[in-house]
Amino acid sequence: MGKGGNQGEGATDREVPMPTFSWEEIQKHNLRTDRWLVIDRKVYNITKWSSRHPGGQRVIGHYAGEDATDAFHAFHRDLNFVSKFLKPLLIGELAPEEPSQDRGKNSQITEDFRALRKTAEDMNLFKSNHLFFLLLLAHVIAMESIAWFTVSYFGNGWIPTVITACVLATSQVQAGWLQHDYGHLSVYKKSMWNHLVHKFVIGHLKGASANWWNHRHFQHHAKPNIFYKDPDVNMLHVFVLGEWQPIEYGKKKLKYLPYNHQHEYFFLIGPPLLIPTYFQYQIIKTMIVRKDWVDLVWAISYYARFFITYVPFYGILGAILFLNFVRFLESHWFVWVTQMNHIAMEIDREPYRDWFSSQLSATCNVEQSFFNDWFSGHLNFQIEHHLFPTMPRHNFHKVAPLVKSLCTKYGIEYQEKPLLRALLDIIKSLKKSGELWLDAYLHK
Repeated sequence: MGKGGNQGEGATDREVPMPTFSWEEIQKHNLRTDRWLVIDRKVYNITKWSSRHPGGQRVIGHYAGEDATDAFHAFHRDLNFVSKFLKPLLIGELAPEEPSQDRGKNSQITEDFRALRKTAEDMNLFKSNHLFFLLLLAHVIAMESIAWFTVSYFGNGWIPTVITACVLATSQVQAGWLQHDYGHLSVYKKSMWNHLVHKFVIGHLKGASANWWNHRHFQHHAKPNIFYKDPDVNMLHVFVLGEWQPIEYGKKKLKYLPYNHQHEYFFLIGPPLLIPTYFQYQIIKTMIVRKDWVDLVWAISYYARFFITYVPFYGILGAILFLNFVRFLESHWFVWVTQMNHIAMEIDREPYRDWFSSQLSATCNVEQSFFNDWFSGHLNFQIEHHLFPTMPRHNFHKVAPLVKSLCTKYGIEYQEKPLLRALLDIIKSLKKSGELWLDAYLHK
């Protein structure tokens, strides 16, 4: 139990000895209306402040009742700046006899991972090459220009239209990888500049919302492949994933769709529809409901530019159909790349692991090559990206040997696959989960 002192939203009397708390007490405060967490053995009451958290209240709430030290360091680039927000929330510290890690998490792995992070910092692996990202932006804009030139010079026949759509889809995918860099604060040292350019890239170049992306994507990073915490594994009853979920659905006789055929209908409703339908609806709804007017203006600027450019060639209806065809092509590329690193990995309920182990269990890599790096926006280094979200992607290959070494020390599997195998594993994983569902549905 807590000992002495004020347990309100931030102790103010620094002359009074700091209250101390046990993990048993801290873990009780993991409700939506009562949230405590621990960073560097300090205990913070984030109940009221979580709604003002720039990354969204859900991502910070996922660590309520836990040690959030490694997540805190992983997500925040300017620790001196964000620490100012923590001071009013401080209510005490862990009791001296309490371990730094909750729920028996491996403290030795945690110490070694933090030493690895310090080594990466000393190697300047968190320092970005601004020319690298400038060239990425330039090649996106160049493709936009090539697309316009193609239809402008060759006309709006079928062949120029398909070529233009493919070029635009490539531009959209590459802009997607680029906004991902800025969204993770991995380009500029100052967060403000990352946020500003992020809004430009995701808003003006893609027609999406920075806040929508932040609130969704950071949850995925905080608790990857964890049901009820990672939105990327919330399949809305369309698919069942991993081993636990299909068995649960089967036992409860839940059959929203024939899940034993999900590896087949994935081709019909997965890659083709995610961006043109689900994401598009979710983005627009989120901006309006949350009154994200700045993001909405950025998104409108994208659509205005697109229709001003292509309505003269296709008319209003034609331009709308053309836009959705581009989204259709982009969606295939996006889904296959983003799922090849995660869907074949462990997907389960909250296991309460240390940061290093939790990220390794949910991610795998794809072999490095110039094409794979470009094709996936360096997300073929998904392990390194998840361990160090603010690290510039051009440095992932430099930190990878250190990560492999730590995995070897503790017998943790470091999975790295050829690109084709990683893509095929998506289907194999869906098929396996579907078979587990069918067996449980029929026999349990």
